[in-house]
Amino acid sequence: MSALTLSTSSAAALRADAVVVGVAKSDKAGKADKARTAVVVAPGGEAVDKAFDGKLAATLETLGASGGEGEVTKLPAPAGVKAPLVVAVGLGELPDEDELFDAETLRRAAGAAARALAGSKKAVLALPVEDAEAVAAVSEGALLGAYSFTAFRGKKNGGKAKSGKDTSAPLAEIAVAGAKPRDKAHKAAAERAQVLADEVHRARDLINTPSNDLNPKTFADRARAVAKDHELAFEVLDEKALAKGGFGGILGVGVGSAVPPRLVRIAHTHPKAERTVALIGKGITYDSGGISLKPAGHNETMKCDMSGAAAVLSAVTAAARLGLQVNVTGWLALAENMPSGSATRPGDVLTMYSGKTVEVLNTDAEGRLVMADALTRACEEEPDAVVDIATLTGAMMVALGNRTFGIMSNDDDFREGLHEAAEEAGEEAWPMPLPTHLRKAMDSPVADIANVGERAGGGLAAGLFLEEFISEDTVWAHLDIAGPAFNEGGPFGYTPKGGTGSGVRTLIRLVERTAEGELG
Repeated sequence: MSALTLSTSSAAALRADAVVVGVAKSDKAGKADKARTAVVVAPGGEAVDKAFDGKLAATLETLGASGGEGEVTKLPAPAGVKAPLVVAVGLGELPDEDELFDAETLRRAAGAAARALAGSKKAVLALPVEDAEAVAAVSEGALLGAYSFTAFRGKKNGGKAKSGKDTSAPLAEIAVAGAKPRDKAHKAAAERAQVLADEVHRARDLINTPSNDLNPKTFADRARAVAKDHELAFEVLDEKALAKGGFGGILGVGVGSAVPPRLVRIAHTHPKAERTVALIGKGITYDSGGISLKPAGHNETMKCDMSGAAAVLSAVTAAARLGLQVNVTGWLALAENMPSGSATRPGDVLTMYSGKTVEVLNTDAEGRLVMADALTRACEEEPDAVVDIATLTGAMMVALGNRTFGIMSNDDDFREGLHEAAEEAGEEAWPMPLPTHLRKAMDSPVADIANVGERAGGGLAAGLFLEEFISEDTVWAHLDIAGPAFNEGGPFGYTPKGGTGSGVRTLIRLVERTAEGELG
């Protein structure tokens, strides 16, 4: 994990491999030649601009820079700057004089710069940090952007360039210039950013781990180790305990695999807590679709189907590390969905932990089955709110694309509060309805409910299915992160290719709001 420091020293005077400055688009006239200036140096970069005799913006324009969001331009540093390299990162449109750059713009810019400096030992970020919120955003973005998954790279096939620099390694040290290490708000913002990034990276590492190394048993073992490290309560139900307890959904999904399923409970408790939040994560460590086998081209990334469980593990751990005055219970519903002679067949009926029966019409709609059992079990402890998170439906990707997750809830105020938490965290989300008319399509002639209904509105129907397993009067919300959980395209901002850790920051912010007395 990259080290983070705050510095009051001039960015030009700090020794590093590179100094990062922000540049923005502006339609204001230049003072020298009274011509329209397309690029301006953002606050924080004044010392570096001075070393360029005030011509940094003009130099960048000559190199083709526009100041667009996420654009990165590198150029040699002049005399007067200790670092040999200047990296200009675009911030988009320059705000009005009485406004500041918004937090997400700063996060993405810092992340893009950190990615561009992979393999470097140290970078100084001279970006706008006028207040603690900006310090938090720059710190978070840089730390989130400084990520690389190298656990399975061979020693003889690393990422070394001709220069000898290991380009597969993330930026090692980040100094935020202009921040105040002795300011309590700035220091707290940096410390929180470090914890937040650590836990997002934990989730990313789990998601990127191939399924032959991460299965229900090994995932549970890793969760046990995390619980030990951070003094969290831990309990795991193996296949025998699941059978004895009547967890037919989890068992029905995992029965086709050589590795049996697990249900993990991991919890942070605070002696002064007045509220409890239960988080439930889908943990399908590999999803082949079961007997309803996925078509070619849809299997290669299915190691990511445990992203919800990874997010829950990270969120509970973050709550403990931040010492939040709230009780947080995490449930990891872990199974591997495989086809075999023992696998659940389409048409089979499962008796769930709640006692309800489910006709399985499609074994590739398995996430809702493991989640249903975990939801029922979580509700037994009567938490103040229940939130589940899952890579649940392709239909949600069709509706919202690859960067936005959907939020459904049985409580309008709670759904709004979760959406606000996502916005505050910098994650793209959108409130979705639970149309009751879609429930009829899940009626079964042989069981209480079928696990699929109409294809149209499939993501909403999945939410309605889960709602069937929420106890009466329990406030509940469902996050479908199928789109943003795994980035198959190129990296952008602070988001890498592969596992993203989607939902971790939203869950952490939700727990913080709960601790602050803002549950809804």
